[in-house]
Amino acid sequence: MKALRFIPPFVRENGKIIASFIFTVFFLALSIWFIKHEQSELKQVKQLLLTANWIWISLGIVISIGYLFVHGMMYKSAFSAIGSHISSGDGTLLYLKRNFVSVFLPAGGVSSLAFFSGNIEKKGVSQSQINFASSIYGFVGILSVVVVAIPVFIYAIFEGSIGYGEWFGLVAVLGLIAGIYVLYRSVISKGTIYLLLIKYIPVIEVYAADFRSNAIERNSFLKTLGYSVLIEIIGVAHIYIAMLALAIHPSLVDALVAYIVGVVFLIISPFLRGLGAVEASMTFMLMRLGYSSAEAVSVTFVYRFMEFWIPILLGAFSFLLKINRLLMRILPALLLLMMGIVNLISVLTPAIHSRLDFLEDFLPIEAIRVSNYFVFAAGLFLLVTAAFMLKGLRIAWYFALALSMVSLVGHMTKAIDYEEASFALFVIVILFASRREYYIKTNPKTRSLGIQTTLLSIAAVLLYGTIGFYFLDKKHFNIDFSWLQSVRYTLENFILIGNSDLIPNDRFARNFLLSINISGFLSVAFLVYALIRPYIHKPGTEDDDLEWAKLQLEKYGNTALDYFKTYGDKLIYREADGFLAYRLSGNFAVVLECPVCAPEKRMQFIRSFDAYCADKGLKNLYYRVPEESLADFDMLNKKKLFLGQEGIVDLQSFSLDGGNRKSIRNAIRKVSENGYISKIYAAPVKDGILQRLRSVSDEWLKETEREEIVFSQGMFDWDELKSQTIVTVENTEEKIVAFLNLIPDYAEGEATYDLIRKTADAPNGIIDFIMVAMFEHLKLQGFKTVNIGFAPMSGISQAHNIPERSMKFAYEKIRSFSRYKGLRDAKEKFSPVWHNKYLIYSQDYDLLQVPKALNHVIKP
Repeated sequence: MKALRFIPPFVRENGKIIASFIFTVFFLALSIWFIKHEQSELKQVKQLLLTANWIWISLGIVISIGYLFVHGMMYKSAFSAIGSHISSGDGTLLYLKRNFVSVFLPAGGVSSLAFFSGNIEKKGVSQSQINFASSIYGFVGILSVVVVAIPVFIYAIFEGSIGYGEWFGLVAVLGLIAGIYVLYRSVISKGTIYLLLIKYIPVIEVYAADFRSNAIERNSFLKTLGYSVLIEIIGVAHIYIAMLALAIHPSLVDALVAYIVGVVFLIISPFLRGLGAVEASMTFMLMRLGYSSAEAVSVTFVYRFMEFWIPILLGAFSFLLKINRLLMRILPALLLLMMGIVNLISVLTPAIHSRLDFLEDFLPIEAIRVSNYFVFAAGLFLLVTAAFMLKGLRIAWYFALALSMVSLVGHMTKAIDYEEASFALFVIVILFASRREYYIKTNPKTRSLGIQTTLLSIAAVLLYGTIGFYFLDKKHFNIDFSWLQSVRYTLENFILIGNSDLIPNDRFARNFLLSINISGFLSVAFLVYALIRPYIHKPGTEDDDLEWAKLQLEKYGNTALDYFKTYGDKLIYREADGFLAYRLSGNFAVVLECPVCAPEKRMQFIRSFDAYCADKGLKNLYYRVPEESLADFDMLNKKKLFLGQEGIVDLQSFSLDGGNRKSIRNAIRKVSENGYISKIYAAPVKDGILQRLRSVSDEWLKETEREEIVFSQGMFDWDELKSQTIVTVENTEEKIVAFLNLIPDYAEGEATYDLIRKTADAPNGIIDFIMVAMFEHLKLQGFKTVNIGFAPMSGISQAHNIPERSMKFAYEKIRSFSRYKGLRDAKEKFSPVWHNKYLIYSQDYDLLQVPKALNHVIKP
């Protein structure tokens, strides 16, 4: 853990995205290497694709659409296997959406099974049944590959066309099947593996109980397997149709072997749904089976168009049935990723000669060459930008728009590639449609520094490279460089694309090129970092604002948390007739409870703060919102998550009589018998008393290994406590062994407290003793109720989603969360009335960052 401190914050925050990008670039680099080394074959590939029989291609597309519905039927039968029922339409839509998001997820095909179950839940299918049916779907999908693969591999072994890679893939899939089956049996029987897993990953028990309670209906399971085998047959048919369309010696056996190899690599590929890995493995297998490299690449390309890209595109459009903000964040990222790949392939493949000849009548050759460079560079930057679009960065949106426009113009001016230009135009339209989802600003100082540094670096490297090339001895590259060539070769090596004409003859020449490459990489990397680093808005709050806010509390305050809204850690957002209190954590504004204003103006206030946050590049969360205030947030289409409950004791009816108060009576008696008494210190509290209280507080923090926290509670603040009523428990020598401080509560007739701390040698039952002493004091003061505080995670009787299910399980089962359960039990003794509290947020994507944001704002 200590080693993580040395990792830059930006890398820690974006580690997964950066890793995904590096993995993507690795496969793309393999593709680029292949393309650059197979230029003559690629001309044949292009010719084959242009002369393909479109009747067969059309048939393949129709089968692709049918393939989607077969997946829907497979989902339907998987649900039937556990006694639940969904329509084939629901199953198809579920497949389309899950298949689409799987591109972005590590182990995508498996990871995606946790998504998009909301619509099915609304139709009466429980979350546990959805999880179980999805697991059956995933397991059978792998099992059917083995069912089809075994005979194919046996045949291939006799033919001698199986290599080490294919053997590794087959063994990996068989091992995966066996592992899943063994794990399933262990979960059902609570075997050794299961017990070991829940020891280290306790949350697994949340799902294990569901698996044990769901029986599998055999006929529906076999029907699910039948649909899955049909899906494999359709996959083989796609390859065979690709061979027919391209007029390439169609062979059903070869199609079977190539398909199985491709699917095996799809299953074991950890990212991008096998993009790159499937293409490489299928191409290699077809070449091993006797096809030329051009034929193998062409068949693979057509197959992947029908089997991968059509479902992905239809999956993207399936979200349009119900447009949501998560889609508007994901879709542009996908399109940019696709356009980056299109740009790179377009530059690295030969242009259509007739178009190029026509273009040369209007543009000089150098301009056409420069257009190629710009399109290639735009492609590389689009891959980076696609990753950071998911962060919601405004600068990423500007980058994407600029790069799309460069691509649009570049494709037209490099070879009149109107197909690629049309796609770029489509991306531009989508970017404009989703522009409001990208509002997180970047740091202006870092951005300015990055641009200046990069411009100076470019100027310096251009000067260094140009002069270096011009004055280099001819022996190093066998070229006597002109000034124009010097500038051109410097630029090409600066942006890392190089030039095949430039061949170094010795170490000095290689090191010279490497120095330009490294300078270019570092300059561009720093520019990207500077441009995408989020800008953290840090407003201040003046003392006048806090004093004004306190006056508003007198007018509109109505909760026990209102006191903390003017605490020193808060920022104030004010309107003419109210305010809200918040703290910043990264790009989140975490609001404490609700705005302090007239109830009828609350919704308008929330809208106003939303607009403020959007302008400042912030997202907002509302922490511990009472259930009676949810309607205003529901009207604004915000989401909610249950957090826990707050207890309120009725002082009028509270009594120590009765059997359920026996433990409290015993605690009070034992504390009293030991000579302890309670005392009340009214404000202003004397400094001597405060010094004794500080000693108790410091000892409590040290003994419990805790640190002061704020936001929804206070900390030991000398000036604050001096102006509050203090309840203490003292021994016969007037040593304070426990204390609590009463704070203002703006709910009518209600009182509350903040800190409650004790020494290590305080007798057992001291908390019950001081609480009852407080109750008696408040009752004499005329208060009707007392708020005894928040019990996190407790009170979930029926979990409605995965976060709530996990929260409920952690609260009930996981030992590290037992203090929350103990806190609830301690409060429950006083028979409070419990009130639900919620977290309000805007997007599901935000929920992943909530724990980090809340952990930050509670620190002083």
